Amino acid sequence: MNFTSFKTREHGWAPFVWLVYSGFFFVQPVYDHFSRTQWLLNGLGFVAFLFFYLGLFLLEKPRGIFHVVGMVVLGLLFLPSNGGASTFFIFAAAFVPFAVETQKRAIAGLLIVVLVAGAEGLLLPKLGWGHISSWSLFYAAIFPLIVGGSNIFFAERNRMNRRLRKANEEIEHLAKVAERERIARDLHDVLGHTLSVIILKSELAGKVIERDPEQAGKEIREVEQISRQALSDVRDAIRGYRSQGLPAELALAKSTLETAGVAVHCDAATTLKLPAVQESVLSLAVREAVTNVVRHAQARTCSLRLEQQNGCCRLEIHDDGRGGQNLEGNGLRGMRERVEMLGGTLNRDPVAGTRLVITLPLKEVTPKGEGCT
Repeated sequence: MNFTSFKTREHGWAPFVWLVYSGFFFVQPVYDHFSRTQWLLNGLGFVAFLFFYLGLFLLEKPRGIFHVVGMVVLGLLFLPSNGGASTFFIFAAAFVPFAVETQKRAIAGLLIVVLVAGAEGLLLPKLGWGHISSWSLFYAAIFPLIVGGSNIFFAERNRMNRRLRKANEEIEHLAKVAERERIARDLHDVLGHTLSVIILKSELAGKVIERDPEQAGKEIREVEQISRQALSDVRDAIRGYRSQGLPAELALAKSTLETAGVAVHCDAATTLKLPAVQESVLSLAVREAVTNVVRHAQARTCSLRLEQQNGCCRLEIHDDGRGGQNLEGNGLRGMRERVEMLGGTLNRDPVAGTRLVITLPLKEVTPKGEGCT
């Protein structure tokens, strides 16, 4: 009698199939030709058993344990007059492991059922309150131990499966949250930078459209190209491809700063070989930093420096703007998260302009791995 699906809501016909075992309750009344009154009492007892039995499939823990206790009480009441009542102890023992939360409680509950049944079988004859046959005592005390003991294993397996399902659901939830955060960070970096460039070029085109239509047309065509590239970048960000490469990003940063009227000094080792993940993180860092310079710094000059030091790559972006702001916006927080996940460091000094220094290990690392010193 295996009640491994006790905790589920969809049981099919299984509960009714298991009820076949309860038929032993009527063996003695048939063979001993019970009176009408005895049949009535035993019938009422069986109805009570059905109430406890079916209720176990509807109730959550810990309320189900009260139905198990009800079965034990029925066994105590009917066993002296009907040896088939031992089946109530068997059902109670079978359900105990599924009606409690831990294996220790299941073992304790099973032992209580067995001890109660055994005590009744041994004490009643001594007290002169009736006689219980050896077979009835075996079915009431020993058989529940066998059935309940096997179901302890199945119940523990069910608990482990539930824990695994819960852990998998949590992992899936965290993965979805992480993916949403990644997309949010990437869209912020992609669109923030691109829209800033579009605004700059649109303003420039508006200023020169009357005196230099050719230059204005050039700026408008570049706006169109940038817009198309932005659409492609958004699609790539959603798919997880974050950058076209660090050299291309540095060239775009130089062009953007010059368009904004910021003098640029770029000293970057563009031939530096970087793992794909590190290159993507540095590319997005360049994009975010340059966007901040254009939007907020009011700088006249900006320098970009990329070099290799002690097995790490070091990116430094320094402008002579107003600085002085210590609060980190969404873009800078996202940048810091990416860098730290790869074992790197990000330092920002807002004195005398803003100096942003990012250091990343050159080797492939796992998230939160060994960093640079």
